[in-house]
Amino acid sequence: MIDLHSHLLPSIDDGVETFDESLEILAELEKHGVKKLFLTPHYIPETIYNSPRVDNFKLLHELKKLAAEQGIGIELYLGNELYINREITNLLKKKLISPLADSKYLLIELPMSGHFEGYEDIFYNLQAEGYKVILAHPERYVSVQKEFKILERLSSQGVLFQSNLGSINGQYGRHAEKTVKKMAKRDLIFAFGTDTHHMRDFDEIDDSLYFLAKIYGEAKLRRLLEDNPLKILETIK
Repeated sequence: MIDLHSHLLPSIDDGVETFDESLEILAELEKHGVKKLFLTPHYIPETIYNSPRVDNFKLLHELKKLAAEQGIGIELYLGNELYINREITNLLKKKLISPLADSKYLLIELPMSGHFEGYEDIFYNLQAEGYKVILAHPERYVSVQKEFKILERLSSQGVLFQSNLGSINGQYGRHAEKTVKKMAKRDLIFAFGTDTHHMRDFDEIDDSLYFLAKIYGEAKLRRLLEDNPLKILETIK
């Protein structure tokens, strides 16, 4: 599995606090079949969650070193979970934020319960700049739960969707579970991620994979867990 979404760089957002915790989780994720993982700390302007790219790279380098020392074989890549804002293009030009593995793919988050006016225009402008927008865990947004056609419209505009594994098991509530199952049945999901913040976040990863295999079948699920995320890395070679 290639994990598209995690918060395992220590002490820069609401994820892990220490390298020891990061390493403990990485070791467990490897046991669960994760071979490559994107580290995607939140970047939310005008909050404490705005660690710049250069600092994140330093943390990534240290984490890679420590993981290698402990025999952890997961390949690690840097990105951000970018909270939607009108300055994303400028932040990219200033190299304050990170596309996924320095590709043209961006992982972007919308408000959980509110609404951000004009986000479709922002997506359009980013696409015009050559970027591919991946919307993080859309099944969790109240706006999507209430109006599923939002996803159908965004999909027709070329926006891709990353869903959380735990959503299928109700980790984020019954509305998110209902929405992700609807997304799965309509083949709207590009890839999955654990969205791991802490050790407890992937307690039911095996159950999630079991249920998803029943929905998709093994071959189709492999496309979402491995083939599609691999496309991101293939663009940087």
